[in-house]
Amino acid sequence: MTRIETDFIVVGSGIAGLMTALSLCSSGQVIILTKARQEESNSFRAQGGIAAAIGEGDSPELHREDTLRTGAELCDPASVDLMVHMAPQTIQLLAEWGIPFDQEDGDFALAREGSHSISRILHVSGDSTGAGITSSLLKRAKESQQIEMVTHTMVVDLFMDQGVCKGVFTFDLEHRPACFLARKGVVLATGGCGQLYRYTTNDLVATGDGFAMAYRAGAKLTDMEFIQFHPTALAVEQNPMFLISEAVRGEGAILLNDAGEAFMSRYHEWKDLAPRDVVSRAIYSEMQEGRRVYLDATCLGSRFAKRFPKIYRECLARDIDPAKDWIPVTPAAHFIMGGIRTDLDGQTTIPRLFACGEVACTGVHGANRLASNSLLEGTVFAQRVAQKLASLAPQSLEMEKVDHPPLFIDKQKEFVLKRRIQEIMWNYAGIIRTSSGLLKGLKQLEQLKEEIPVGLFECHNMLVTAQIIIRSALWRQESRGGHYRYDYPETNAEWSTKHYVI
Repeated sequence: MTRIETDFIVVGSGIAGLMTALSLCSSGQVIILTKARQEESNSFRAQGGIAAAIGEGDSPELHREDTLRTGAELCDPASVDLMVHMAPQTIQLLAEWGIPFDQEDGDFALAREGSHSISRILHVSGDSTGAGITSSLLKRAKESQQIEMVTHTMVVDLFMDQGVCKGVFTFDLEHRPACFLARKGVVLATGGCGQLYRYTTNDLVATGDGFAMAYRAGAKLTDMEFIQFHPTALAVEQNPMFLISEAVRGEGAILLNDAGEAFMSRYHEWKDLAPRDVVSRAIYSEMQEGRRVYLDATCLGSRFAKRFPKIYRECLARDIDPAKDWIPVTPAAHFIMGGIRTDLDGQTTIPRLFACGEVACTGVHGANRLASNSLLEGTVFAQRVAQKLASLAPQSLEMEKVDHPPLFIDKQKEFVLKRRIQEIMWNYAGIIRTSSGLLKGLKQLEQLKEEIPVGLFECHNMLVTAQIIIRSALWRQESRGGHYRYDYPETNAEWSTKHYVI
């Protein structure tokens, strides 16, 4: 097995991974490992923007208030404080690094999204914020002599030695194994797990690898029951589904059912800008009653194409003109609030192992993430991770010869097994959950486990992560944020201090 040594290993090339690597490169050599092309990440697909209190009449305290309210009493206040107060300086840093944020009259253009009390969302090229930031960070990473990007290389497990993380096992495109070792530490920035679900906005690479690898190595995971379903994916059969940004509703678009009723007033006083869990359940309820749901953005007229050029092009390709046609929408799995448990420096419960971005649970999102706080979390905590990692003394990398099970290659079998996991999770651990459904889903996953060959790593990761989500959802006998139990529909104050740690 090939052995490669470096100072720092970062797994994942989304915003959290790139920001971590760029913040580390002045302290040593960094290798970024990514299992597909470097652009393939949820970060790259993000449309809406990045939140920060930089506008007139805004403040970190107001941003904090909105984040805590949306998180349904389950946020970690210390984490939220850190994030909202670091947000303005982080935006300034990104701007200095060349991120081309949209401007209006010489200032940053600020949009509003659901559950925000004020306009504070910065964006790039209207609705291509993730691609805009990621592309700029990738360009900067390529220019650094200290950063090496290794693509099409899947990290399949952490290399542990006496309870300490020393590196990772990988397979490349030719199925050749390797062991990458880190003198200072490993950062998991592997993103989320939307591909566990039949309908998702997440990139094909988001198969829950980071959660499963950390769990197998003995790291603690927490709050895994909280899955955010984005209310408005374009209702066209494809994987991943195309997202219709919440910012479209922020600009005045409204949700209608096929009877032409603006139904959101029946579900929440904030109507179309209610928290995402409320809007998703409302749309789901309309659909369960046999109605189709649309987003009516015709009020924007010709302005739609200028403000949302990417969405406009995608709709036109489907023979939908947002200036005059209603856009068919449906909820889809979008983000997980839980993850690998970390402290304020991104340190997991395993020495030398850090986590950043969606795979981490820093406590900033609680039970429900505030729109556009995800890119912010990744960029803020990446700086914290880098600062802590750089301060560590190098560790010894002497080791005995190591081995790892080979890859199992059967694309057809892999597709069938993945689809079964996705169907189980959508049917039993989706937008609305019940005890009987969750138990049925858990039983079906256990049966499926026997069919997955050793070496089919993505399938095993999906299965492990799915089982953790269902166990967590069974444990929380209430409804809160992104977790809704039909058999326990109320939010219970006693559960606001409880976290499921596995």
